[in-house]
Amino acid sequence: MVRRGAASGAGDGQHARNVKTWEKLAYSFGALGSGVSAYAVQTYIVFYYADVLKVPIELIGYSMIAYGIWNAINDPLFGYISDRTRTRWGRRIPYVAGGFIPLALAFIFLWIPPFRAANGGHLPLFIYFTAMMFLFDGLYTLVILNWTALFPEMFPSLKDRSVVSMWRQIFGNLGLIIGVALAPMVYGNLGWGAMAAIYGAVTAVALAVSLLGSRENGPRAGEEPLNVFPALKHTIANKSFMTYVVSSMLIQFTFVLIMAMVPFYAKYALKIAEDQSSFLLGAAFLMVFIMLAPWQRYTVKVGPKRAMSSAIIVFAITLIPFAVANGLPMSIVCGAILGIGLAGLMLLFDVLIADVIDEDEIRTGQRREGMYFGANALFIRLGVSAQALVMSQVLKASGYDPNLTVELQPPSVETGIRFLMAGVPVIALILAYLVLRMYPLYGDTLVRIKQELAARGRAGVEG
Repeated sequence: MVRRGAASGAGDGQHARNVKTWEKLAYSFGALGSGVSAYAVQTYIVFYYADVLKVPIELIGYSMIAYGIWNAINDPLFGYISDRTRTRWGRRIPYVAGGFIPLALAFIFLWIPPFRAANGGHLPLFIYFTAMMFLFDGLYTLVILNWTALFPEMFPSLKDRSVVSMWRQIFGNLGLIIGVALAPMVYGNLGWGAMAAIYGAVTAVALAVSLLGSRENGPRAGEEPLNVFPALKHTIANKSFMTYVVSSMLIQFTFVLIMAMVPFYAKYALKIAEDQSSFLLGAAFLMVFIMLAPWQRYTVKVGPKRAMSSAIIVFAITLIPFAVANGLPMSIVCGAILGIGLAGLMLLFDVLIADVIDEDEIRTGQRREGMYFGANALFIRLGVSAQALVMSQVLKASGYDPNLTVELQPPSVETGIRFLMAGVPVIALILAYLVLRMYPLYGDTLVRIKQELAARGRAGVEG
Protein backbone atom coordinates (compact mmCIF):
# COMPACT_ATOMS: atom_id res chain seq x y z
CA MET A 1 0.00 0.00 0.00
CA VAL A 2 1.25 3.49 -0.83
CA ARG A 3 1.23 5.70 2.23
CA ARG A 4 -0.35 9.11 1.92
CA GLY A 5 2.90 10.81 2.91
CA ALA A 6 4.60 9.45 -0.15
CA ALA A 7 2.16 11.15 -2.41
CA SER A 8 1.19 14.36 -0.74
CA GLY A 9 4.35 16.37 -0.92
CA ALA A 10 7.05 14.80 1.20
CA GLY A 11 9.58 16.77 -0.77
CA ASP A 12 7.95 20.16 -0.25
CA GLY A 13 10.70 21.13 2.15
CA GLN A 14 13.44 20.63 -0.41
CA HIS A 15 15.17 23.93 -0.95
CA ALA A 16 14.57 25.71 -4.27
CA ARG A 17 13.85 29.23 -5.41
CA ASN A 18 10.16 30.02 -5.24
CA VAL A 19 8.85 29.96 -8.81
CA LYS A 20 6.05 32.38 -9.53
CA THR A 21 2.81 31.24 -11.14
CA TRP A 22 3.41 33.21 -14.33
CA GLU A 23 6.86 31.61 -14.65
CA LYS A 24 5.34 28.14 -14.29
CA LEU A 25 2.88 28.95 -17.05
CA ALA A 26 5.50 30.50 -19.32
CA TYR A 27 7.86 27.53 -18.87
CA SER A 28 5.01 25.07 -19.45
CA PHE A 29 4.02 26.89 -22.66
CA GLY A 30 7.05 25.31 -24.33
CA ALA A 31 5.06 22.06 -24.42
CA LEU A 32 2.90 23.61 -27.14
CA GLY A 33 5.91 24.00 -29.42
CA SER A 34 7.42 20.62 -28.65
CA GLY A 35 4.02 18.99 -29.11
CA VAL A 36 3.06 20.60 -32.41
CA SER A 37 6.27 19.57 -34.14
CA ALA A 38 6.73 16.13 -32.60
CA TYR A 39 3.13 14.97 -32.92
CA ALA A 40 2.79 16.19 -36.49
CA VAL A 41 5.90 14.22 -37.44
CA GLN A 42 4.89 11.13 -35.47
CA THR A 43 1.39 11.07 -36.93
CA TYR A 44 1.74 12.21 -40.53
CA ILE A 45 5.32 11.95 -41.77
CA VAL A 46 5.10 8.24 -42.69
CA PHE A 47 1.68 8.77 -44.26
CA TYR A 48 2.98 11.81 -46.18
CA TYR A 49 6.07 10.15 -47.63
CA ALA A 50 4.45 6.72 -48.19
CA ASP A 51 0.84 7.44 -49.17
CA VAL A 52 1.20 10.94 -50.67
CA LEU A 53 4.73 10.98 -52.11
CA LYS A 54 4.66 7.22 -52.86
CA VAL A 55 7.98 6.23 -51.30
CA PRO A 56 7.80 2.43 -50.76
CA ILE A 57 6.75 1.66 -47.20
CA GLU A 58 9.67 -0.73 -46.66
CA LEU A 59 12.14 2.07 -47.48
CA ILE A 60 10.49 4.24 -44.85
CA GLY A 61 10.95 1.40 -42.37
CA TYR A 62 14.66 1.14 -43.19
CA SER A 63 15.04 4.89 -42.78
CA MET A 64 13.49 4.71 -39.32
CA ILE A 65 15.90 1.96 -38.31
CA ALA A 66 18.81 4.23 -39.24
CA TYR A 67 17.07 7.02 -37.37
CA GLY A 68 16.96 4.78 -34.28
CA ILE A 69 20.71 4.17 -34.50
CA TRP A 70 21.29 7.92 -34.73
CA ASN A 71 19.20 8.36 -31.60
CA ALA A 72 21.25 5.74 -29.82
CA ILE A 73 24.13 8.19 -30.22
CA ASN A 74 22.65 11.68 -29.93
CA ASP A 75 20.29 11.38 -26.95
CA PRO A 76 22.71 10.28 -24.20
CA LEU A 77 25.56 12.24 -25.83
CA PHE A 78 23.63 15.52 -25.82
CA GLY A 79 22.46 14.83 -22.28
CA TYR A 80 26.01 14.25 -21.12
CA ILE A 81 27.21 17.42 -22.85
CA SER A 82 24.39 19.38 -21.24
CA ASP A 83 25.31 18.13 -17.75
CA ARG A 84 28.91 19.28 -18.28
CA THR A 85 28.07 22.67 -19.77
CA ARG A 86 29.03 25.68 -17.66
CA THR A 87 28.06 29.17 -18.86
CA ARG A 88 26.93 32.39 -17.21
CA TRP A 89 23.42 31.63 -18.51
CA GLY A 90 23.33 28.07 -17.15
CA ARG A 91 23.62 24.52 -18.44
CA ARG A 92 20.29 24.08 -20.22
CA ILE A 93 18.96 27.49 -21.25
CA PRO A 94 21.67 28.32 -23.84
CA TYR A 95 20.76 25.24 -25.88
CA VAL A 96 17.07 26.13 -25.88
CA ALA A 97 17.76 29.76 -26.76
CA GLY A 98 20.21 28.93 -29.54
CA GLY A 99 18.35 25.99 -31.00
CA PHE A 100 14.65 26.77 -31.22
CA ILE A 101 14.84 28.70 -34.53
CA PRO A 102 17.00 26.07 -36.34
CA LEU A 103 14.59 23.42 -35.00
CA ALA A 104 11.60 25.23 -36.49
CA LEU A 105 13.37 25.57 -39.85
CA ALA A 106 14.34 21.88 -39.92
CA PHE A 107 10.71 20.98 -39.27
CA ILE A 108 9.56 23.14 -42.19
CA PHE A 109 12.09 21.72 -44.67
CA LEU A 110 11.15 18.17 -43.71
CA TRP A 111 7.75 18.74 -45.31
CA ILE A 112 8.87 20.55 -48.46
CA PRO A 113 11.24 18.20 -50.32
CA PRO A 114 12.77 19.85 -53.41
CA PHE A 115 11.74 16.97 -55.71
CA ARG A 116 9.14 14.23 -56.07
CA ALA A 117 9.35 10.55 -56.86
CA ALA A 118 8.77 10.03 -60.58
CA ASN A 119 9.03 6.95 -62.77
CA GLY A 120 10.19 4.83 -59.87
CA GLY A 121 12.89 7.32 -58.82
CA HIS A 122 12.36 6.93 -55.10
CA LEU A 123 16.03 6.97 -54.04
CA PRO A 124 16.65 10.77 -53.93
CA LEU A 125 13.43 11.35 -51.99
CA PHE A 126 14.30 8.51 -49.61
CA ILE A 127 17.76 10.00 -48.99
CA TYR A 128 16.28 13.47 -48.42
CA PHE A 129 13.72 12.08 -45.97
CA THR A 130 16.41 10.23 -44.02
CA ALA A 131 18.77 13.23 -43.89
CA MET A 132 16.04 15.66 -42.79
CA MET A 133 14.76 13.27 -40.13
CA PHE A 134 18.32 13.08 -38.76
CA LEU A 135 18.62 16.87 -38.74
CA PHE A 136 15.19 17.52 -37.26
CA ASP A 137 15.59 14.91 -34.55
CA GLY A 138 19.09 16.05 -33.61
CA LEU A 139 17.89 19.62 -33.12
CA TYR A 140 14.72 18.45 -31.37
CA THR A 141 16.81 16.41 -28.93
CA LEU A 142 19.18 19.31 -28.27
CA VAL A 143 16.38 21.79 -27.55
CA ILE A 144 13.64 19.74 -25.93
CA LEU A 145 15.95 17.59 -23.83
CA ASN A 146 17.40 20.70 -22.20
CA TRP A 147 13.98 22.34 -21.83
CA THR A 148 12.64 19.19 -20.18
CA ALA A 149 15.72 18.81 -17.96
CA LEU A 150 14.83 22.09 -16.26
CA PHE A 151 11.66 20.51 -14.86
CA PRO A 152 12.99 18.45 -11.88
CA GLU A 153 15.42 21.19 -10.89
CA MET A 154 12.89 24.04 -10.95
CA PHE A 155 10.12 22.02 -9.26
CA PRO A 156 11.41 19.67 -6.52
CA SER A 157 8.14 18.81 -4.70
CA LEU A 158 5.49 16.35 -5.84
CA LYS A 159 2.82 19.02 -5.51
CA ASP A 160 4.64 21.47 -7.81
CA ARG A 161 5.67 18.70 -10.17
CA SER A 162 2.15 17.38 -10.57
CA VAL A 163 0.74 20.90 -11.06
CA VAL A 164 3.40 21.97 -13.59
CA SER A 165 3.16 18.60 -15.31
CA MET A 166 -0.59 19.19 -15.61
CA TRP A 167 0.02 22.62 -17.20
CA ARG A 168 2.60 21.13 -19.53
CA GLN A 169 0.12 18.49 -20.60
CA ILE A 170 -2.58 21.11 -21.15
CA PHE A 171 -0.28 23.05 -23.47
CA GLY A 172 1.01 19.79 -24.92
CA ASN A 173 -2.55 18.80 -25.71
CA LEU A 174 -3.04 22.09 -27.50
CA GLY A 175 -0.04 20.98 -29.51
CA LEU A 176 -1.75 17.63 -30.10
CA ILE A 177 -4.93 19.30 -31.28
CA ILE A 178 -3.06 21.64 -33.61
CA GLY A 179 -0.44 19.13 -34.78
CA VAL A 180 -2.71 16.10 -35.11
CA ALA A 181 -6.43 16.79 -34.92
CA LEU A 182 -6.42 19.99 -37.02
CA ALA A 183 -3.69 18.92 -39.44
CA PRO A 184 -6.02 17.24 -41.99
CA MET A 185 -8.03 20.44 -42.22
CA VAL A 186 -4.90 22.56 -42.56
CA TYR A 187 -3.08 20.53 -45.21
CA GLY A 188 -6.37 19.67 -46.89
CA ASN A 189 -7.18 23.34 -47.47
CA LEU A 190 -3.77 25.03 -47.56
CA GLY A 191 -1.36 22.28 -48.56
CA TRP A 192 1.45 20.45 -46.76
CA GLY A 193 3.96 23.29 -47.22
CA ALA A 194 1.66 25.87 -45.63
CA MET A 195 1.01 23.51 -42.73
CA ALA A 196 4.77 23.14 -42.24
CA ALA A 197 5.30 26.92 -42.17
CA ILE A 198 2.46 27.52 -39.69
CA TYR A 199 3.48 24.72 -37.35
CA GLY A 200 7.15 25.70 -37.55
CA ALA A 201 6.24 29.25 -36.50
CA VAL A 202 4.13 27.94 -33.59
CA THR A 203 7.06 25.80 -32.46
CA ALA A 204 9.47 28.75 -32.44
CA VAL A 205 7.11 31.17 -30.67
CA ALA A 206 6.12 28.70 -27.94
CA LEU A 207 9.72 27.82 -27.10
CA ALA A 208 10.68 31.51 -27.05
CA VAL A 209 7.90 32.17 -24.52
CA SER A 210 9.10 29.23 -22.39
CA LEU A 211 12.48 30.94 -21.97
CA LEU A 212 10.76 33.80 -20.11
CA GLY A 213 9.83 31.41 -17.29
CA SER A 214 12.94 29.22 -17.34
CA ARG A 215 15.40 29.45 -14.46
CA GLU A 216 18.36 27.36 -13.35
CA ASN A 217 19.57 26.78 -9.81
CA GLY A 218 22.85 25.51 -11.23
CA PRO A 219 25.21 22.92 -9.77
CA ARG A 220 26.31 23.27 -6.16
CA ALA A 221 29.69 24.85 -5.50
CA GLY A 222 32.49 22.38 -6.09
CA GLU A 223 30.24 19.88 -7.87
CA GLU A 224 32.01 18.13 -10.74
CA PRO A 225 30.02 16.10 -13.25
CA LEU A 226 30.80 12.42 -13.71
CA ASN A 227 32.81 11.43 -16.73
CA VAL A 228 30.86 9.95 -19.61
CA PHE A 229 31.39 6.23 -18.94
CA PRO A 230 30.78 6.36 -15.16
CA ALA A 231 27.76 8.59 -15.87
CA LEU A 232 26.33 6.11 -18.37
CA LYS A 233 27.12 3.17 -16.08
CA HIS A 234 25.32 4.74 -13.11
CA THR A 235 22.35 5.54 -15.34
CA ILE A 236 21.93 2.12 -16.93
CA ALA A 237 22.62 0.28 -13.64
CA ASN A 238 19.90 2.22 -11.84
CA LYS A 239 17.00 -0.22 -11.31
CA SER A 240 14.55 2.63 -10.77
CA PHE A 241 15.48 4.16 -14.11
CA MET A 242 15.50 0.93 -16.09
CA THR A 243 12.10 -0.23 -14.83
CA TYR A 244 10.71 3.22 -15.52
CA VAL A 245 12.29 3.62 -18.95
CA VAL A 246 11.39 0.18 -20.32
CA SER A 247 7.78 0.67 -19.25
CA SER A 248 7.86 4.20 -20.69
CA MET A 249 9.33 2.96 -23.97
CA LEU A 250 6.52 0.40 -24.38
CA ILE A 251 3.89 3.05 -23.65
CA GLN A 252 5.49 5.51 -26.06
CA PHE A 253 5.70 2.74 -28.67
CA THR A 254 1.96 2.29 -28.26
CA PHE A 255 1.18 5.99 -28.42
CA VAL A 256 3.34 6.67 -31.47
CA LEU A 257 1.98 3.60 -33.27
CA ILE A 258 -1.61 4.74 -32.69
CA MET A 259 -0.85 8.28 -33.86
CA ALA A 260 0.91 7.05 -36.99
CA MET A 261 -1.93 4.63 -37.76
CA VAL A 262 -4.78 7.13 -37.43
CA PRO A 263 -4.57 8.45 -41.04
CA PHE A 264 -4.44 4.88 -42.39
CA TYR A 265 -7.18 3.72 -39.97
CA ALA A 266 -9.50 6.56 -40.99
CA LYS A 267 -8.94 6.02 -44.71
CA TYR A 268 -8.79 2.24 -45.02
CA ALA A 269 -10.72 0.87 -41.97
CA LEU A 270 -13.33 3.51 -41.13
CA LYS A 271 -13.48 4.62 -44.78
CA ILE A 272 -14.15 8.23 -43.87
CA ALA A 273 -12.82 11.42 -45.44
CA GLU A 274 -9.33 12.42 -44.30
CA ASP A 275 -10.47 15.63 -42.62
CA GLN A 276 -13.10 13.70 -40.61
CA SER A 277 -10.33 12.00 -38.63
CA SER A 278 -10.01 15.36 -36.88
CA PHE A 279 -13.27 14.57 -35.04
CA LEU A 280 -11.93 11.25 -33.73
CA LEU A 281 -8.72 12.86 -32.52
CA GLY A 282 -10.48 15.96 -31.24
CA ALA A 283 -12.76 13.81 -29.06
CA ALA A 284 -9.72 12.07 -27.55
CA PHE A 285 -7.85 15.28 -26.81
CA LEU A 286 -10.93 17.02 -25.42
CA MET A 287 -11.30 14.17 -22.95
CA VAL A 288 -7.61 14.51 -22.06
CA PHE A 289 -8.24 18.17 -21.15
CA ILE A 290 -11.17 17.15 -18.96
CA MET A 291 -9.30 14.32 -17.21
CA LEU A 292 -5.94 15.97 -16.48
CA ALA A 293 -7.10 17.64 -13.25
CA PRO A 294 -8.70 14.43 -11.85
CA TRP A 295 -5.54 12.47 -12.66
CA GLN A 296 -3.42 15.17 -10.99
CA ARG A 297 -5.45 14.90 -7.79
CA TYR A 298 -5.39 11.10 -7.95
CA THR A 299 -1.59 11.14 -8.34
CA VAL A 300 -1.13 13.32 -5.25
CA LYS A 301 -3.44 11.01 -3.32
CA VAL A 302 -2.04 7.57 -4.22
CA GLY A 303 1.45 8.28 -5.56
CA PRO A 304 2.95 8.27 -9.07
CA LYS A 305 3.55 4.52 -9.41
CA ARG A 306 0.02 3.47 -8.54
CA ALA A 307 -1.47 6.24 -10.68
CA MET A 308 0.65 5.20 -13.69
CA SER A 309 -0.39 1.55 -13.28
CA SER A 310 -4.04 2.58 -13.23
CA ALA A 311 -3.60 4.74 -16.33
CA ILE A 312 -1.99 1.85 -18.26
CA ILE A 313 -4.91 -0.46 -17.45
CA VAL A 314 -7.53 2.11 -18.43
CA PHE A 315 -5.72 2.97 -21.68
CA ALA A 316 -5.41 -0.70 -22.69
CA ILE A 317 -9.10 -1.42 -22.07
CA THR A 318 -10.24 1.60 -24.06
CA LEU A 319 -8.17 0.56 -27.09
CA ILE A 320 -10.08 -2.68 -27.62
CA PRO A 321 -13.18 -1.13 -29.31
CA PHE A 322 -10.98 0.18 -32.15
CA ALA A 323 -10.72 -3.42 -33.38
CA VAL A 324 -14.38 -3.34 -34.44
CA ALA A 325 -15.32 0.35 -34.78
CA ASN A 326 -17.08 1.37 -37.98
CA GLY A 327 -18.09 4.80 -39.22
CA LEU A 328 -17.50 8.27 -37.83
CA PRO A 329 -19.96 8.31 -34.87
CA MET A 330 -18.58 5.14 -33.27
CA SER A 331 -15.00 6.26 -33.85
CA ILE A 332 -15.71 9.56 -32.06
CA VAL A 333 -17.04 7.64 -29.04
CA CYS A 334 -13.98 5.38 -29.08
CA GLY A 335 -11.70 8.42 -29.27
CA ALA A 336 -13.41 10.07 -26.31
CA ILE A 337 -13.07 7.09 -23.98
CA LEU A 338 -9.46 6.59 -25.11
CA GLY A 339 -8.63 10.06 -23.76
CA ILE A 340 -9.45 8.98 -20.17
CA GLY A 341 -6.36 6.80 -19.74
CA LEU A 342 -4.24 8.85 -22.13
CA ALA A 343 -4.52 11.87 -19.80
CA GLY A 344 -3.00 9.92 -16.91
CA LEU A 345 -0.13 8.58 -18.97
CA MET A 346 0.77 12.00 -20.34
CA LEU A 347 0.67 13.57 -16.89
CA LEU A 348 2.90 11.02 -15.19
CA PHE A 349 5.89 10.44 -17.48
CA ASP A 350 7.93 13.39 -16.19
CA VAL A 351 6.74 12.99 -12.58
CA LEU A 352 8.21 9.48 -12.35
CA ILE A 353 11.53 10.28 -14.00
CA ALA A 354 11.94 13.33 -11.74
CA ASP A 355 11.77 10.97 -8.75
CA VAL A 356 14.41 8.76 -10.41
CA ILE A 357 16.71 11.78 -10.78
CA ASP A 358 16.18 12.69 -7.12
CA GLU A 359 17.18 9.18 -6.07
CA ASP A 360 20.28 9.40 -8.26
CA GLU A 361 21.35 12.61 -6.52
CA ILE A 362 21.28 10.75 -3.20
CA ARG A 363 23.52 8.05 -4.66
CA THR A 364 26.00 10.12 -6.67
CA GLY A 365 25.79 13.62 -5.22
CA GLN A 366 25.18 14.99 -8.74
CA ARG A 367 22.17 16.50 -10.51
CA ARG A 368 22.26 14.63 -13.83
CA GLU A 369 19.00 15.58 -15.50
CA GLY A 370 20.68 15.81 -18.89
CA MET A 371 22.05 12.27 -18.85
CA TYR A 372 18.79 10.80 -17.58
CA PHE A 373 16.58 12.65 -20.02
CA GLY A 374 19.06 11.79 -22.77
CA ALA A 375 19.02 8.09 -21.92
CA ASN A 376 15.24 8.25 -21.56
CA ALA A 377 14.96 9.84 -25.00
CA LEU A 378 17.22 7.10 -26.40
CA PHE A 379 14.81 4.39 -25.27
CA ILE A 380 11.79 6.35 -26.44
CA ARG A 381 13.33 6.80 -29.90
CA LEU A 382 14.10 3.10 -30.02
CA GLY A 383 10.40 2.60 -29.40
CA VAL A 384 9.64 5.00 -32.25
CA SER A 385 11.95 3.08 -34.56
CA ALA A 386 10.38 -0.22 -33.49
CA GLN A 387 6.97 1.28 -34.19
CA ALA A 388 7.98 2.28 -37.72
CA LEU A 389 9.48 -1.15 -38.38
CA VAL A 390 6.44 -3.04 -37.04
CA MET A 391 4.04 -0.76 -38.87
CA SER A 392 5.84 -0.95 -42.21
CA GLN A 393 6.27 -4.72 -42.10
CA VAL A 394 2.65 -5.45 -41.08
CA LEU A 395 1.33 -3.11 -43.77
CA LYS A 396 3.58 -4.72 -46.36
CA ALA A 397 2.56 -8.23 -45.26
CA SER A 398 -1.12 -7.28 -45.40
CA GLY A 399 -0.78 -6.33 -49.07
CA TYR A 400 -1.00 -2.55 -48.69
CA ASP A 401 -0.25 -0.69 -51.95
CA PRO A 402 -0.33 3.14 -51.88
CA ASN A 403 -1.02 3.20 -55.61
CA LEU A 404 -4.37 1.43 -55.18
CA THR A 405 -7.61 3.12 -54.20
CA VAL A 406 -9.39 2.20 -50.96
CA GLU A 407 -11.85 -0.02 -52.85
CA LEU A 408 -9.09 -1.97 -54.62
CA GLN A 409 -7.02 -2.72 -51.51
CA PRO A 410 -7.27 -6.41 -50.49
CA PRO A 411 -9.42 -7.16 -47.38
CA SER A 412 -6.27 -8.18 -45.50
CA VAL A 413 -5.18 -4.52 -45.45
CA GLU A 414 -8.08 -3.52 -43.19
CA THR A 415 -7.37 -6.52 -40.93
CA GLY A 416 -3.72 -5.53 -40.64
CA ILE A 417 -4.57 -1.90 -39.89
CA ARG A 418 -7.04 -2.86 -37.16
CA PHE A 419 -4.44 -5.18 -35.63
CA LEU A 420 -1.92 -2.33 -35.60
CA MET A 421 -4.49 0.02 -34.06
CA ALA A 422 -5.71 -2.26 -31.25
CA GLY A 423 -3.95 -5.64 -31.04
CA VAL A 424 -0.29 -4.63 -31.02
CA PRO A 425 -0.80 -1.67 -28.63
CA VAL A 426 -2.67 -3.79 -26.06
CA ILE A 427 0.13 -6.37 -26.03
CA ALA A 428 2.72 -3.63 -25.50
CA LEU A 429 0.69 -2.10 -22.66
CA ILE A 430 0.41 -5.43 -20.84
CA LEU A 431 4.20 -5.71 -20.97
CA ALA A 432 4.55 -2.11 -19.74
CA TYR A 433 2.31 -2.83 -16.75
CA LEU A 434 4.31 -5.92 -15.79
CA VAL A 435 7.61 -4.04 -15.97
CA LEU A 436 6.27 -1.09 -13.94
CA ARG A 437 5.37 -3.46 -11.09
CA MET A 438 9.13 -3.74 -10.41
CA TYR A 439 9.58 0.07 -10.14
CA PRO A 440 10.85 0.60 -6.55
CA LEU A 441 10.20 4.32 -5.84
CA TYR A 442 6.99 4.40 -3.84
CA GLY A 443 5.81 4.35 -0.23
CA ASP A 444 8.46 4.67 2.49
CA THR A 445 11.31 4.56 -0.03
CA LEU A 446 10.06 7.67 -1.80
CA VAL A 447 9.39 9.43 1.52
CA ARG A 448 12.98 8.76 2.64
CA ILE A 449 14.43 10.16 -0.60
CA LYS A 450 12.37 13.34 -0.35
CA GLN A 451 13.32 13.84 3.29
CA GLU A 452 17.04 13.38 2.60
CA LEU A 453 16.94 15.82 -0.30
CA ALA A 454 15.11 18.33 1.89
CA ALA A 455 17.78 17.95 4.56
CA ARG A 456 20.54 18.48 1.99
CA GLY A 457 18.79 21.59 0.73
CA ARG A 458 18.58 23.03 4.23
CA ALA A 459 22.22 22.18 4.91
CA GLY A 460 23.21 23.93 1.69
CA VAL A 461 21.35 27.09 2.70
CA GLU A 462 22.84 27.10 6.20
CA GLY A 463 26.31 26.49 4.78
